[in-house]
Amino acid sequence: MSQSYKEIMNQITTFIFDVDGVLTDGKVHVTTSGEMLRIMSIKDGYALKTAVDAGYRVVVISGGSNDGVRTRLKNLGLFDIYLGTSNKVETFKEFIEENNILPKNCLFMGDDIPDYEVMQLVGLPTCPQDAVPEIKKISKYISHISGGAGCARDVIEQIMKVQGKWMKQFDAKYD
Repeated sequence: MSQSYKEIMNQITTFIFDVDGVLTDGKVHVTTSGEMLRIMSIKDGYALKTAVDAGYRVVVISGGSNDGVRTRLKNLGLFDIYLGTSNKVETFKEFIEENNILPKNCLFMGDDIPDYEVMQLVGLPTCPQDAVPEIKKISKYISHISGGAGCARDVIEQIMKVQGKWMKQFDAKYD
């Protein structure tokens, strides 16, 4: 019998996200100088930081490379940032081996074909509402929110609630 996604959420210790189409809406604004600008959700940012502060590993593995994205993620407290990655499976395997993490304890949120193989290796493959059909088919959880609009917040909040860690920082203040 396969586990429901809520049961799997109890096992998650590591969140792994793609950038374009997950932490952004997948669109790029190209300036006249050729710079590609992306827009990221503040709600996703809050959840990423909250997860880091609660002791989760939060990782980004993306084929895209952008200094602005790297700066934003570092400012949120992320250290495991792999941008410009041509082989997400190899990067994932190296990361979990170096950090002694089991694949079943990982969530990967992706939205398109370059995420397909690595998503098949994790305990909880997830995607935004607007992911391509092939990714939706292998996802155990599909957010009701599109990429760049808070889908990372959705899955982080759900997992932290299932594990009793969402808003935990306020419990002691108001008891």
